[in-house]
Amino acid sequence: MFDPTSRYQALATATWTAPDGRAVTYVRRRFLPRPDELAVIREHVVQPGDRLDRIAARHLGDPAQAWRIADAHRVLRTDDLTAEPGRRLRITLPPGTTSSGPTGGPA
Repeated sequence: MFDPTSRYQALATATWTAPDGRAVTYVRRRFLPRPDELAVIREHVVQPGDRLDRIAARHLGDPAQAWRIADAHRVLRTDDLTAEPGRRLRITLPPGTTSSGPTGGPA
């Protein structure tokens, strides 16, 4: 249903039956992980003009993985993460993943 790298990929689905008998399949609610339980693989210091998608592309190899950085900081407005130059952003592995190798994760 979702791309393997999607934040929704591991979510279970459920079915609701409408009053007219139609079955409506939906994805169950996604709960945000606790940031302190995510494995940090590096940090990024925000520079003027930084965008979260570009930071994700640089550090994670995929701009669509910006959700991982947002999860690590428990923000609802992702623009808040890059609004202040000098802020340190935690780059983490997805929930349930532990670091591996001598560098603490992927390069």
